[in-house]
Amino acid sequence: MGMMAAPVYADIVSATYSDPTDRYRHAVLGDAIEYGSLIVKTPTDTHKFQLPTDHVFEDTQPRLADVDADGTPEVIVIETDMNRGAALAVYDKTGKIAETPHIGTSHRWLAPIGVADFNGDGVIDIAYIDRPHLAKTLRIVSYKDGKLTEIANKQGFSNHKIGWDFIASGVRNCGAGPEMILARGDWSEVVSVTLTESQIKSRSFTPYVTPESIMSALNCQH
Repeated sequence: MGMMAAPVYADIVSATYSDPTDRYRHAVLGDAIEYGSLIVKTPTDTHKFQLPTDHVFEDTQPRLADVDADGTPEVIVIETDMNRGAALAVYDKTGKIAETPHIGTSHRWLAPIGVADFNGDGVIDIAYIDRPHLAKTLRIVSYKDGKLTEIANKQGFSNHKIGWDFIASGVRNCGAGPEMILARGDWSEVVSVTLTESQIKSRSFTPYVTPESIMSALNCQH
């Protein structure tokens, strides 16, 4: 009897934005161009997800991460409703599978930090800064049962300045578990932030001088 072929899983291998548009004109990332669609590629297929005309992807680039812990990546994006502001959304090759609430006001944005099981409960979490220029609130959401549910938040942090075309933060693990690396809300210091159960704790690393101050901390140089 012949051997059965192993199943082929169409994992996502890349994601990019397409259809540039100036219909929103927020320019938080330095210009008026946002994107109207997301292109997700697997080894065998290309999937294009077109937003309605009152939405844009207001983002630097899509991020691949295994959000549901099934061994294959999903896509994390910033999707903005032009009337209600930004939301953090997760797509797979079928389309959008989860989303945080929109901030609630036009021209309000968020900036992702990274993905990890921050509190060690076996569920994948996503961290982001809600309104890094205004509210400066760190929010951590967990993906569970097909939903993004907030598990912790704390004010006093930032990872973006108006006009930057990049986000200055990330997640590192230098042997003691995942740490979020970002700036104090007043940009005075680079800090490490951890989550224990539902409690957010921070410790200072070094004075903030330039974005390189954050990058060196991400490389476990502090």
